[in-house]
Amino acid sequence: MDLSYFIFLSSGLFLGWSLGANDAANVFGTAVGTKMVKFRTAALISSLFIIIGAVYTGEGASETLGKLGHINTLPGAFMVALAAALSIYWMVQSALPVSTSQAIVGAIIGWNLYSGKPTEIDIFLQIAGTWIICPILAGIIAIMIYYLVKNIIRHSKIHLIRQDLYTRIGLIIAGAFGAYALGANNIANVMGVFVESAPFHEISFGNILHLDKTQVLFLIGGLAISCGVYTYSHKVINTVGDNLMHMSPLVAWIVVVSQGLVLFLFASQGLQHFLLSHNLPALPLVPVSSSQAVIGAIIGIGIAKGGNNINWNILWHIALGWVFTPIIAALVCFVSLFFLENVFNQIAYIN
Repeated sequence: MDLSYFIFLSSGLFLGWSLGANDAANVFGTAVGTKMVKFRTAALISSLFIIIGAVYTGEGASETLGKLGHINTLPGAFMVALAAALSIYWMVQSALPVSTSQAIVGAIIGWNLYSGKPTEIDIFLQIAGTWIICPILAGIIAIMIYYLVKNIIRHSKIHLIRQDLYTRIGLIIAGAFGAYALGANNIANVMGVFVESAPFHEISFGNILHLDKTQVLFLIGGLAISCGVYTYSHKVINTVGDNLMHMSPLVAWIVVVSQGLVLFLFASQGLQHFLLSHNLPALPLVPVSSSQAVIGAIIGIGIAKGGNNINWNILWHIALGWVFTPIIAALVCFVSLFFLENVFNQIAYIN
């Protein structure tokens, strides 16, 4: 296999690392912030289930993202992923939970502008619409679960010690589900631009495990995300876990469940097929922001509790990060493609 492919793939691995550093907070930040789960335990569970979700359920969202811009050279894919990764890294340095989905979309649009390729407006509007729908849907789900759980607790006679144990177990299960949904939905952001050029072959381990070439690519991307979880996710975990709104362990569980459900809804091909086959409305299979989902859930619960315990100043800074992330990614990608072609003599696109 050509070594140069892995050199170009390095930007996707960097993006995966950045996603892990940023988005681990969305899976276990609330659990770690409330001291219910240790960071090492959270990192291990997150890494395992992110990889499983990426490998087995990641192709649906990846197909939609590929329609936004048909990046037809490996150097071009390298620069798109690098621009998105740099944008995410700068935001992580500021301890802001930004949207990896917005970063990769911005970078793809930057490539479209540089190459003179048209941006599929319908696909862009479909994806951009989720930037509004995702946090609102997460907030609605969180409010519904909050009132349901509150009602159950009010009419139950569970001892506080047993309730604490149930909450810890619930946070771990919810975190595992959230990590699975994160891998399934967001692996498209990390490796989607490399799918067409992937040189891998199918891998089989007897009759137990079979991976096609796209799944092999997603496995590598999942490992990169896991590295980011382990090495650099502490900062953002603290921001989401305790600074935005002080949460009880039970509220933390609700946030994680709500976030996981939203990501799963936008990633499950099986669920979409079931709904459409019964003439029911279905959400599009697009990579959505786990950051927006978890913050939408936190805001939803905060509003249900009166809104007085939300740190609106931090929320304002997070919102600014969401606005500037795609713009920065598009500009970085556009400028970087110029240097790629004129300084390094690499072909960024084919007409």
